[in-house]
Amino acid sequence: MKERIEQLLQARKEIELGGGEKGIKKQHERGKLTARERINLLLDEGSFVEIDAFVKHRSTNFGMEKTKAPADGVVTGYGTVDGRLVFVYAQDFTVLGGSLGEMHANKICKVQE
Repeated sequence: MKERIEQLLQARKEIELGGGEKGIKKQHERGKLTARERINLLLDEGSFVEIDAFVKHRSTNFGMEKTKAPADGVVTGYGTVDGRLVFVYAQDFTVLGGSLGEMHANKICKVQE
């Protein structure tokens, strides 16, 4: 059981890196924040709860079955702004340029509902 929890925590860390440290560095070099950084600036500290972090794309076109896209390129969830509940999403440019896919769109629709 402990081993499985460790695997889950490691997978979560990888998802939180989005397109990886190299992609994050490029964003910062361009003077831009990552999707998670933008969300953390918007919401009250410690209030963010991510939804569907482990979602993966299911595309097999154009060789996509070989491509990893953590959280399918979009961070979704809820938190508070000045104590008021809000639902948010931010497209992650470090993952495939933040391009929209099926699961990516489903995650956005879910927080909009």
